[in-house]
Amino acid sequence: MTEQLLTPKQVQAEYGFSTQTLANWRWLEQGPDYIKQTPGKGGRIKYKRSAIESWLTQHTVRTGGAAA
Repeated sequence: MTEQLLTPKQVQAEYGFSTQTLANWRWLEQGPDYIKQTPGKGGRIKYKRSAIESWLTQHTVRTGGAAA
């Protein structure tokens, strides 16, 4: 089975993070891991669905304040 790759626009549609937020996170070296398919400032960016799901799990806060 092939890993599903999502564009920033698809991530926005499915998870609600704006494309600008995703770009800010990349610049700050935060947020989910991503793949840069072409070099340069305007390079194409893709996210593995599993990387987004993993990042969300790591940043889920349990009731009572303890990180998951």
